[in-house]
Amino acid sequence: MKKFSTWLAAILMAAGLGIVAPGPASATTSYCGLVWGSLAKADPDMGTANVNNVRTGQHYCFDRMVVDLNGTAAGYTVRYVPQIVQDGSGFTIPVRGNGRLQVTVNAPAYDGNGNSTYTPADPNELSNAAGYQTFRQVVWAGSYEGYTSIGLGVRARLPFRVFTLDGPGSGSRLVVDVAHYW
Repeated sequence: MKKFSTWLAAILMAAGLGIVAPGPASATTSYCGLVWGSLAKADPDMGTANVNNVRTGQHYCFDRMVVDLNGTAAGYTVRYVPQIVQDGSGFTIPVRGNGRLQVTVNAPAYDGNGNSTYTPADPNELSNAAGYQTFRQVVWAGSYEGYTSIGLGVRARLPFRVFTLDGPGSGSRLVVDVAHYW
């Protein structure tokens, strides 16, 4: 019995120290633990906020685009498309990259009097994406009938996620993260 207890203790200790070989890797394992996918993401809600800025940032596992609103964020539609299309006119907007995300925010970039709440300095470069691992270009696709569209050119059709955050102050943000790899 003493020999059995010694062997049992040795096996448990080896398992606890990670000496015992792990099982095969799971097919669900992904880059940085991200499991987002690349299918369209949408929320149909409409709000009263207005778009007032677009900015980007780089993170270890993904690139991020943020749309700032002057009130509570409502709905959105974010999906991969063959071409970025301008609101109202339907004109195609050229964008760098092998993948194209059309980001539509259910909020206008103008107030109730038709005055602009966001006017990009350069509609073809809302943010400088030079040096980003995934982003290639961020373009303005317009604001029409209460919706604002932004084109996001990315390196390839990669997984992404979309969510909203409150603040700063009474404002909010729509966030689009695109992974660097699968």
